[in-house]
Amino acid sequence: MVRDKVTVSTRTLQWKCVESRADSKRLYYGRFILSPLMKGQADTIGIAMRRALLGEIEGTCITRAKSEKIPHEYTTIVGIQESVHEILMNLKEIILRSNLYGTCDASICVKGPRYVTAQDIILPPYVEIVDNTQYIASLTEPIDLCIGLQIERNRGYRIKSPNHFQDGSYPIDAVFMPVRNANHSIHSYGNGNEKQEILFLEIWTNGSLTPKEALHEASRNLIDLFIPFLHTDEENLHLEDNQHKVTLPPFTFHDKLAKLRKNKKALKYIFIDQLELPPRIYNCLKRSNIYTLLDLLNNSQEDLMKIEHFRIEDVKKILSILEKQFTSDLPKNQF
Repeated sequence: MVRDKVTVSTRTLQWKCVESRADSKRLYYGRFILSPLMKGQADTIGIAMRRALLGEIEGTCITRAKSEKIPHEYTTIVGIQESVHEILMNLKEIILRSNLYGTCDASICVKGPRYVTAQDIILPPYVEIVDNTQYIASLTEPIDLCIGLQIERNRGYRIKSPNHFQDGSYPIDAVFMPVRNANHSIHSYGNGNEKQEILFLEIWTNGSLTPKEALHEASRNLIDLFIPFLHTDEENLHLEDNQHKVTLPPFTFHDKLAKLRKNKKALKYIFIDQLELPPRIYNCLKRSNIYTLLDLLNNSQEDLMKIEHFRIEDVKKILSILEKQFTSDLPKNQF
């Protein structure tokens, strides 16, 4: 445990971590303060931060399990102590950390008798297990257990529904939220017009990120949500100007980037955050589920212009960045 004495600055707005501890591999706790704030500001920030911490941060979960030997979710298998339903519930509790965008595959393939734990999950290199000791099942006989898994990074939570079931494939309730709980409290001091406030934030995470990392990510996500309001006048002006402009002839990335597009397997593992895009463009693409270079190249200019807050200048900027990074594959003078 780490504790610091709480001090209040009367000059500039400052934040500080006053308590930090790891109760277990799957439970981290952090306590932070922000001060000095004017009356009412602490509540405004505290409510927004709590909602962002619980709802706007992405996490990684196992969302589906598949095995041809399992007839239905509530069956039992000879040689396995748990029912299939119990195994699915144990898989739901596995805590993962990743830089994944979208979904990927993983698997379990073991032979009994033995205990099966999170350590037995075969993962791609960009996904990590927070606690390898998490229990999955117990094989009581010398049988083979092979399960295919789908892993997904997302936010919020998803409850499985009957129409999500496929042959031999079973969806798993997913709680993507890495922040397990968040509270805020306020301490007031001073009198009259000089009255000020200190905001206290308490954050509990599942170990896939620290409370400090959660605080930073929630703050960035809140800023991203408010950025469009800062460009309101610019956007309105742009819409008015468009009424008197001739639309540029559309191009497709498919035609212009034919050489680069040939290696689809490689493009799938080049993420847009590696392209050094401006923050506003990056956030627009991410909100439109464009995570990889392959996703980007599968969109035409017309497709990109349908993205909210996206402009023709943004399309040109993307092409300019691609030309710089893949000079040998891209023709010049696209516009």
